[in-house]
Amino acid sequence: MKKCKVCGTEYEEGNLRKKRYICTSCGYHFRIPAKERIRMIADKGTFAEWFEDLDLKIPIEETYAEKLAIAREKTGIREAVVVGEAKVLGEKIAIGVCDSFFIMGSMGHVVGEKITRLVEAATENKLPVFIFCCSGGARMQEGIISLMQMEKTAAALGRHDREGLFSCTILTDPTTGGVTASFAMLGDVIMAEPGATVGFAGKRVIKQTIGEELPKGFQTSEFIEEHGMIDGIVQRKRLRQMIQFLSVVNKQSGSFASFTNGLNSRFYQLSQSYAVSLAWSKKTPWEKVRENRKIGRPATVMFIRNIFDVFVELKGDRLYRDDPSIVGGIALLDGQPVTVIAEYRGITVEENLRRNFGMPNPEGYRKALRLMKQAEKFGRPIISFINTQGAYCGVGAEERGQGTAIARNLLEMSRLKVPILAIIVGEAGSGGALATAVGDEVWMFENATYSIITPEGYASILWGDSSRAPEAAEKMHITAQDLKKKKIIDKIIPEYGGANMHNVRKISEYIKVQMKNFLLKKNSMDRNEMVEERYKRFRKY
Repeated sequence: MKKCKVCGTEYEEGNLRKKRYICTSCGYHFRIPAKERIRMIADKGTFAEWFEDLDLKIPIEETYAEKLAIAREKTGIREAVVVGEAKVLGEKIAIGVCDSFFIMGSMGHVVGEKITRLVEAATENKLPVFIFCCSGGARMQEGIISLMQMEKTAAALGRHDREGLFSCTILTDPTTGGVTASFAMLGDVIMAEPGATVGFAGKRVIKQTIGEELPKGFQTSEFIEEHGMIDGIVQRKRLRQMIQFLSVVNKQSGSFASFTNGLNSRFYQLSQSYAVSLAWSKKTPWEKVRENRKIGRPATVMFIRNIFDVFVELKGDRLYRDDPSIVGGIALLDGQPVTVIAEYRGITVEENLRRNFGMPNPEGYRKALRLMKQAEKFGRPIISFINTQGAYCGVGAEERGQGTAIARNLLEMSRLKVPILAIIVGEAGSGGALATAVGDEVWMFENATYSIITPEGYASILWGDSSRAPEAAEKMHITAQDLKKKKIIDKIIPEYGGANMHNVRKISEYIKVQMKNFLLKKNSMDRNEMVEERYKRFRKY
């Protein structure tokens, strides 16, 4: 029998196995032996173990040898990690699974060597790597040799990365110490199971050192997700599908337009006929500003849901926290993998507050840049949806380097060797908007605005009277029609009378066809030529 350590519910082993080792009463995820994990993940009969008989090459004490023998008899494996190759829903991967039942999954010479050899073999055979991490830290009995495994495994993943190959780590309970501070936190994508303990130093050590009570939920998957350290929490029942998806979309491709559906879709005629005779809205600039700010105007994520076949959100800047004002991840556009970045204000007032009204902090821009650099590594086009009054103005934002974060985005986006399409959905304010809008082409919604500052700010600074904002909006030339004449933007997206909840799909259909045309055009370009064209685009102003 197995007892849930959270709620105390007891399960017979076979019954718990059918439930994927998840407590049906409270959702607690039981720890899983390595071989059982592989059975749950790999297609039947496809797992081939590598380096099974690898042994220690260092002198060991007699008591340590006894402990190893006991662990081997108890678990049926020779060391705390099992590595090899397998197929998951038909996708071939290199896989490593740590086992907490073998001396708490601690990392000694053999564990480090097996992980390193796994990654080296994956590099040689051009395979993605998936590692299920679980460890109590370094193998103390091996002293400094155990410590050296941290650098060795990290260096192997560095080589794998330089070859343009994908790696993913899945943090399970517990992932701590030297494993956390090496290969566990170096995946292109880092996921965690719900409720897993994840951290470097132990809670007891931290508490004794600082002499304070620790925050609720400290060092859990949920805690580190909030603090930007992982891309997200994944349910066990979704793991196989997630591994397949990540394997497919993170393969290097020489094409930016590998669509599985033909361009001549049922939406094509609609988009072409509308483009022939445009009749733009007669709203004043100030009316358009107010239109973009009102509750009920469709949010960026609504267009993402309607344009793309699949969208998987990836979170975190890996430094401080996840900024909910910027949503980012990987999507499929009729089968073509793309990276999507979007400022998101939210829909309800409560969500507006939680997402800071779409005004990013530095960590939001750093998350966006992390995902864009990942897109370049795997040859994915970047689609950026802009809808923000500007970068957040606050003490914390300045302390964490708001200006530096924006500047770094401008620099890096200017030289990314993949197509970048920027679409201004509502408001685009100042450098905070430009930080995700350095595109090969920039499109604007019919009633969108793009400005150096808000009309209220303009009127207040220049005239000392913010009530003159409607007059400022006229003077600033901030509408899509104004900016198309100045060649600041390349295309105006029709809103069919004004974007609302009823015509989101219609607008999305138009965007989708135009987006595919854009990628087809970019697909024929040399990548260095593409970067040079982007430079020239902004150099002319």
